[in-house]
Amino acid sequence: MENLVQVDRQTPFLMPQDLKDWLPKNHIVHFIIDAVEAVSPKVSFHLNKRGSGSKQFNPEMMMELLIYSYCTKRFSSYAIEKATYTDIPTMYITAMEHPDHNTINNFRKNNKEAFKKVFTQLLLLAQTTGLMKKIGTISVDGTKIHANASKHKAVSYKYAKEQIEKYEKEVDEILKEAEKIDNTENNVNLPEEIVLKEKRISVLKNAVKQMEETQKEMIQEKMPKEPENKVDDKAQVNFTDSESRIMKFGNSNNF
Repeated sequence: MENLVQVDRQTPFLMPQDLKDWLPKNHIVHFIIDAVEAVSPKVSFHLNKRGSGSKQFNPEMMMELLIYSYCTKRFSSYAIEKATYTDIPTMYITAMEHPDHNTINNFRKNNKEAFKKVFTQLLLLAQTTGLMKKIGTISVDGTKIHANASKHKAVSYKYAKEQIEKYEKEVDEILKEAEKIDNTENNVNLPEEIVLKEKRISVLKNAVKQMEETQKEMIQEKMPKEPENKVDDKAQVNFTDSESRIMKFGNSNNF
């Protein structure tokens, strides 16, 4: 008999799962999380200071979610939301929480400058430390920045400045791509003209009436039609002998 690994989808786990076991230790998600947590304390995020309404998602987690998603070419807020249910690295970042697409989109819009700063510094950290040569699809310059080297301080400073400008430009392009995709996706909000409930119900009732009329016409078209008994205006009948025909005179068409 074949020696096969048993597939058991019914037995529940006896012990809680450790999310760290879901990913290999060298996965880029670990670097993104550690780097964001290293630089984010110096960044100001847009938050609801009053604490009213629903609980807010941790801004560092939201930043990590966006950076990982954009680095892996997932720009749509809808796609990112779906990934929190299906993509293991994304599920690891969010710790199984599921911010919806509106929350993701609003966080990006409200924290654009913070995002640019954190993302740029993350790319610089990857280069400075030499820990990462590539963040998803983004290549990191392999030359380490040594800004404090006394002998080549001026050269290092100039090079560091060039790299910052380069990464800032790249992050800007990423943000533009995300905005473009989110702006062209199907709008989930109701159009202005049917926001009011009364107007919306009226529009829906009219639409239902039109559909019913269309369906009725379609049914009538499919029904078998009775043969028409239409009589030609030129037809003549012999009332004394209905079976006889009126004879023509000669070759003419006159009767």
